[in-house]
Amino acid sequence: MFHELASHNEDIKRLLEIGYAITEDHGYLVIRDIPYLDNIGDLQKGAIVTKLVDIDGKKVRQEDHQVFFAGSHPHNIDSTPITGLSGGVTHLALVSSPDVTVQRSFSNKPERGHFIDFFEKIERYVEIISPPALERYGVKETPYTFRLVEEAPSRSVFKFRDTLTSRAELVDLSSKFAEDVVAVIGLGGTGSYVLDFLVKTPVKQIRGFDPDDFHVHTAYRSAGRLQPTEPGSKKAAVYQSRYENFRDGLCLESRYIDVHSVAELAGVTFAFVCVDKGTSRAGVFDLLMASKIPFIDVGMGLNRTRGPISGMLRATYYSVNDAQRLRDMQLVELADHPDDEYRVHIQISELNALNAALAVIKFKQLRGFYFEEDPLNSLVLDVGDIKTTNEVL
Repeated sequence: MFHELASHNEDIKRLLEIGYAITEDHGYLVIRDIPYLDNIGDLQKGAIVTKLVDIDGKKVRQEDHQVFFAGSHPHNIDSTPITGLSGGVTHLALVSSPDVTVQRSFSNKPERGHFIDFFEKIERYVEIISPPALERYGVKETPYTFRLVEEAPSRSVFKFRDTLTSRAELVDLSSKFAEDVVAVIGLGGTGSYVLDFLVKTPVKQIRGFDPDDFHVHTAYRSAGRLQPTEPGSKKAAVYQSRYENFRDGLCLESRYIDVHSVAELAGVTFAFVCVDKGTSRAGVFDLLMASKIPFIDVGMGLNRTRGPISGMLRATYYSVNDAQRLRDMQLVELADHPDDEYRVHIQISELNALNAALAVIKFKQLRGFYFEEDPLNSLVLDVGDIKTTNEVL
């Protein structure tokens, strides 16, 4: 909430106290009711928007001397553009401020190269933008309106301010995940990295399932550090403890998923299948297809037939409409090899992470976060030449 931000940052509190209509919007400070003159001398009201850089979860600092502006370029009384506002036309999407449409950026660097704090920064830009409007229309058009702007309820799933998204100006793209409920079936090597990537993605909920124990060797092919108390615990409990301080909407269960697990996947909008047994995969496929849930299946086939490790990483997307056709193509093992107990399943953390990255990138392409040249549904990477074979099957 904005008032909590103001209570820990004296400069922002001062802006509020002198009367600015000020709120926070997902890592941006938004100051409304800034009067200015347009190119024909009419009074307009704009908004200054500036990035917040998180320090410790409570205190924030500036990123630089620049700001965004919702409005046209401000003009003088004689209808000439106000100088000292370099920058240009730009676009910035805000999540909780539908009344604020950023149209440009401004840059006015002080002689010392930086502003002392947000108070000095905002006051300086207002001193440049507003005087012609105040001269023509009087002090009743002051920017100090003391207007209380109603804050939209926060929809963030994160327990820390997501300044990474605002810093990179990706708020509009990140909002595409807001209604997703994602299941990760299997929290082994690749599944643990899928989980790690999703934890930092603003999906509404993550459900993870794995009945197995967490062993020391598990730590060598999964994300995060090993705690002395973790070996012998359930994987789901280990990862729940590891990530629950970071975000809400995390539900990891020590449970086996098969064709009968309809209730566990109720409401799921997308799934990642990260299991290595053919019969287990077959049951999960049956469940997801019957429930009309699109999914990505991952797999690695690594060996030492050449001495050094070689092999392939795979991520295959099964849409609701194409799942049965792709399954019939027998792209993956849906049965157990009779000699499975004698096979050495090579798992290496960087390859698990890369396999997971391929899958999560594909998911984010489907949501429109990443650009996709062609709607591919099969991604295969050869470890030997680090080349991908991407196909529409």
